[in-house]
Amino acid sequence: MGGTRWWFVAVVAIAVSARAEAPWGQWRGPNRDGFVAADHRWPDGLDETRMEKRWRADLGPSYSGPVIAGRAVIVTETCDKKTEHVRAIDRVSGQELWRASWEGSLKVPFFAASNGSWIRSTPCVDGDRVYVAGMRDVLVCLDAATGREIWRLDFMQDLKSPLPSFGFVSSPLIRGDHVFVQAGAGFVKLEKKTGKVVWRVLEDGGGMMGSAFSSPYPVVIGGVPQILVQTRDDLAGVDPEAGTVLWKTKIEAFRGMNIVTPTVHDGKVFTTSYGGGSWLFAVDPARAEKPVEQVWRNKIQGYMSSPIVIGGHAYVHLRNQRFACLDLATGKEAWVTKPFGRYWSLVAQGDRILALDETGDLRLIRATPEQYDVVGTAKVATVESWAHLAVEGDEIYVRDLEGLTAYRWK
Repeated sequence: MGGTRWWFVAVVAIAVSARAEAPWGQWRGPNRDGFVAADHRWPDGLDETRMEKRWRADLGPSYSGPVIAGRAVIVTETCDKKTEHVRAIDRVSGQELWRASWEGSLKVPFFAASNGSWIRSTPCVDGDRVYVAGMRDVLVCLDAATGREIWRLDFMQDLKSPLPSFGFVSSPLIRGDHVFVQAGAGFVKLEKKTGKVVWRVLEDGGGMMGSAFSSPYPVVIGGVPQILVQTRDDLAGVDPEAGTVLWKTKIEAFRGMNIVTPTVHDGKVFTTSYGGGSWLFAVDPARAEKPVEQVWRNKIQGYMSSPIVIGGHAYVHLRNQRFACLDLATGKEAWVTKPFGRYWSLVAQGDRILALDETGDLRLIRATPEQYDVVGTAKVATVESWAHLAVEGDEIYVRDLEGLTAYRWK
């Protein structure tokens, strides 16, 4: 009970507001929701003159988003189609501080070949440690200051699970003394100091449908702490202590392309999928017979971009490359734009959204249900940029397929 109470208090404290000292150390930032604190207020407009390019580091390909660990920005890469590297780069100079590597070759199925066969998961920083997922279903714990390997868990060897066809894609989550991952053909809780498996739930058999694309998200719904877990087929709430599946519902998607990280608004869960649509669910784990009920469903389909929720509206980049604003109370579209890019990573502060598309165009958008309101744009990459944007104070890190570029707001 004590552990559950601590976890509950921690989640509530984090949910109230983003802490100014919390770095961009994990998937989607301090609170895993795409928001950053207002300690460095964003400018009112955006163009190339407001973006100071500080340095660039050349890298091999990766989809992993950069994360911050003290003086370093941590990035991954796949080299020569056989070796995975983790590199720490000095945030001031752009010089490499350390590098760790291991064999990690995996070729994705032929119909996804255009998406590349390189490392995908965004690392997670926790104090003096960095947790990095390799494509061949391994999780590696590194010393954040030196890159020294502390422990490594091979899920296929330890849990006898099949190799996921698309690799380890989901990003690790740290809570208290444990790390939670969607790997090993399920959702797994590990001791973060040792890598020892505590439990595994939501087993999916691995293989073609065993590569979870979404990432776990800690929430409190109806006073009950839980982790939202979206598999290729289902959306579920899992008790972080016991591993009990509190509730579960099917999420329709073409070929299981449930990719976005789900979110919570006003005690309800919002998610969207390729080939399925968008949903809002009311959840009450105490309601034994029907703990989850659909509030509404909209035909609008998200794809890879996890949504941002501001003022009761979800801002979602869609499968058809349009950007949309959904009223979460009614499920109706406030507006939908013309097509812009195949993928957007979204970061928010107050009522502003920074959106980076895969072409390297960065947009500053005012979030309002009245209209699509672009405050300004800037070109920040000339190579395809599929990794999630990282924002730390007045620093912006853009990871394209050939390197990492550090900018500063002017």
